[in-house]
Amino acid sequence: MLCRGTFQASNAVIGDHNQCSKRIFNSNSISIGCRKSFITSSSSSSSVGARSGPVLAVATNETKSKQVAYEPSLADRLRLGTMSEDGMSYKEKFIVRCYEVGINKTVTVETIANLLQEVGCNHAQSVGFSTDGFATTHTMRKLHLIWVTARLYIEIYKYPAWSDVVEIETWCQSEGRIGTRRDWILKDCATGEVIGRATSKWLMMNQDTRRLQKVTDEVRDELSNYFPKELRLAFPEENNGSLKKIAKLEDPAEHSKLGLVPRRADLDMNQHVNNVTYIGWVLESMPQEIIDTHELETITIDYRRECQHDDVVDSLTSVEPIEEADALEIQGANGSCTASKDVNKSFLHLLRLSSDGLEINRCRTEWRKKPARI
Repeated sequence: MLCRGTFQASNAVIGDHNQCSKRIFNSNSISIGCRKSFITSSSSSSSVGARSGPVLAVATNETKSKQVAYEPSLADRLRLGTMSEDGMSYKEKFIVRCYEVGINKTVTVETIANLLQEVGCNHAQSVGFSTDGFATTHTMRKLHLIWVTARLYIEIYKYPAWSDVVEIETWCQSEGRIGTRRDWILKDCATGEVIGRATSKWLMMNQDTRRLQKVTDEVRDELSNYFPKELRLAFPEENNGSLKKIAKLEDPAEHSKLGLVPRRADLDMNQHVNNVTYIGWVLESMPQEIIDTHELETITIDYRRECQHDDVVDSLTSVEPIEEADALEIQGANGSCTASKDVNKSFLHLLRLSSDGLEINRCRTEWRKKPARI
C-alpha cells in the first residue's frame, strides 16, 4: 500500500489536523483473484514465478464472473520475490546498483525508500490486488476508494554498498478503524544482519469526495486474508521513534533552500510528485557540515498536501530544540555539557509552497557520526 504521489484532502484530518495525501486510481474491470490459495502446501517459500497461476475474475454483465487462467509475466518469473509459507508476508532480494549509491559509496535514503515502495507494490500484486501496483482491492475500485499516505518512518542501522544484496520483508495489517499499516525489515543477505526497519500508515479515502472513510467490512474481509493473525510490528518497542510527534518548525528557519521546482523525472504516472522526491528536497536544506560528518539514522515524514509539476517549493531546516529531560541528561553537575550525546543530531524540516506558505509535509531526521572507513 505504497503510493508514489500525494494529493490534497481538503476535508481530511490526520492526527494533529494533518491534511493527508491521495492518489487517483482508475477503476479496473479486471481484478486478480486470490493467489494465496494457489500456493502448494509442500512449498515453504516458492517464488512468485514458480507458483501456479491465479485465476482472473473478469467482470461481465452477467451475474457470474468468467474464470480464466493467469500466466505469470516475465517479470514475475525473474523477480527475486517469495511469499512466506503462511502467506502473511512477502520477501524480495535486491542487488545494489552503482547508480543507487551516493557520495559515501553507500545507498542513499532515497534508494531505500524506493526499494520499500517497490517491494510493497510487488507484494500487493503477488496476492492478487490491483495490477497497477497500488494495492486497491476489487471492492475498493468498485467504490472508488483509494489508499493515501499519512506517515513514513525509516530507521537505518547500516547502509548497504554497491553490489551488496539486500532482502526486504514486508507485511500489512489493520491500523484503527480507518487505516492500515505496512512494515518492513531490511537484512544483509550475506550475513543475515538486520540493517534497517521501516513502517508506514495509510488511510482510506473516497477519491470523488476526497474525504476520509472508514474501512468497510467488505474491504477489510478482502485485506484480512493477508494480515498476520497476531499483531506484528517492525518496531515493537514502547515509545519507539516511529510514534514520535513531529513538532512544527517555527520561522525563521536556520537553514533553507528556496525555489525548488519539480523536474519531469520527479513526476509519477499521475503527473504528481513522487513521494520519494520529498525526501530529497528535505535533505537539500541540511547544513553541509552535518552532511560531511554525519549520516542519516532515522527519518519521519508526515504527508499533508499535494505538489504538482508547476509548484515551487521551499525547504526549511532547523536544529530540533532540546527538551528539558534531554537537557538534564547531557548536563554535568556544574551545568556544563559533559556527556557524549550529540545534541545537534536531530533536525526539524518543513516543505511548503513558495506561493502561499502552505505545508506540503513536515519531517524529522536524526543523524549519527559517519563510521570510520576501513
